[in-house]
Amino acid sequence: MNTNNEPILQKESAAKPIYSLTPFTLLDYPHKSACILWFAGCNMRCLYCYNPEIVFGKGTISFEKVLQFLKSRIHLLDAVVFSGGECLLHKKSISFIAEVKKMGFLIKIDTNGSQPNVLDELIQKELINYVALDFKAMPNNFEKITQSKLFIPFEKSLLLLLQSGLPFEVRTTVHSELLSKKDIQEMLCYLEKTGYSGNYYIQHFVNGAPTIEKLGHSFRELENENLSTAKIKVHFRG
Repeated sequence: MNTNNEPILQKESAAKPIYSLTPFTLLDYPHKSACILWFAGCNMRCLYCYNPEIVFGKGTISFEKVLQFLKSRIHLLDAVVFSGGECLLHKKSISFIAEVKKMGFLIKIDTNGSQPNVLDELIQKELINYVALDFKAMPNNFEKITQSKLFIPFEKSLLLLLQSGLPFEVRTTVHSELLSKKDIQEMLCYLEKTGYSGNYYIQHFVNGAPTIEKLGHSFRELENENLSTAKIKVHFRG
């Protein structure tokens, strides 16, 4: 279990940090056309994760190759989505994002919130336009679900985003064996207390997908509940 808040990379991943590239999507950046860069490696081992090949795999694509691809997509794509794995673990991610930003693309970051110092630098340098922050669970469930002790860094990232004024969304993947209605209500209460308002996305676990931990069938019982609050609108995905 990695309980550290420091980036951990093998030499191979540092040279080729990106596992794969999705050349086109209209789903991952709100109202924009984009490509997705899937970064290899993660410092969490979420039981329901259905990207184990990315979490445990090695990168296959270098920054240089991606920059060549993006040069051919200037004026054809609006944005670049940095995802994973955990894209902010990589030591050169800030300088790479800066290069992509200079090409005129909007930048979206998908993050588990474990790297608040990196996120803060990106915010201060005005290198990102939108963030999707994964809210795994409250502390009583966080370590079990993520196999990490990274709730405090996540909390720091959430507070940074709230203070920044940067557009961002909070999302949670739900497997019915791991998170209940009561858990989600507790998470909503926590978000309200921190000052978050707006949209909260619940992503249903995809049954039948290969995952890090073998789990039973997940039921979509939450869709029958009215979970929205006065300040937070709950949306379901998947």
